[in-house]
Formats: sequence, structure tokens, C-alpha cells
Amino acid sequence: VQLQASGGGLVQAGASLRLSCAASGRSFSNYAMTWFRQAPGKEREFVAVISWNGPHTDYADSVKGRFTISKDTAKNTMFLQMNSLKPEDTAVYYCALRPTLSRDSYYFTAVSEYNYWGQGTLVTVSS
Repeated sequence: VQLQASGGGLVQAGASLRLSCAASGRSFSNYAMTWFRQAPGKEREFVAVISWNGPHTDYADSVKGRFTISKDTAKNTMFLQMNSLKPEDTAVYYCALRPTLSRDSYYFTAVSEYNYWGQGTLVTVSS
């Protein structure tokens, strides 16, 4: 599986950005796709997850109400709409994928639980 993340950039606080993650290669019956981020000097952290063949999504508390994760199954692409960006959202954003046992098995938030990773896209929010 290959994951290609894009859409990062430099924006001012309060602005919006939309990240994309295109998946290609091997396919699975069920899987979860997730956004993580890693700020300078900090550990990689969970941002949002979506079940690919089900209706489920979930978010880190720090982004709830501001970020929205979505998918286009026809294009094998996941998105992260980020609104009301804050300087503390500055990080490299990574997309990740892991196969799951069912469409309802999706809530995986640990870095170690993911098999496949994209290369990351940098988001910088200035104050």
C-alpha cells in the first residue's frame, strides 16, 4: 500500500486548509485510515480516524469541532478539512492505514497500531 499526503502549507491563525491522502496498491476488505501529526520536538499524536467501509469517525479532543475527516471511496482518497487553525496545530501531518476485522472495528489511535504510512505534509500556522 502506498499513501500520498498533500495539501499542507503556511497559513495564518484562523485560516483553513484541506489535506488529502491518496491510497494505492493492495486493497483490503475493511480498514481504518487516520491522520496523525508530529510537532517539532514532540511525539507523533492521533488527530482523526475514519472507517473506510463504515460510517465511523473520531477525533482527538484538541481538534473536535474544528477538523473534519472524510473520504471519497471511489478515488481511494481521505481528506482532513482543518478550520480555525491555531499556531499549536503546526506540525507534519501523516496519514496512515491499517486493515481491520470489520467495518465497525476502526478506533485505533496508537502509532504502533498502523502498518502503512504516508510521507507527511507540513502545516505551519502563524500567529
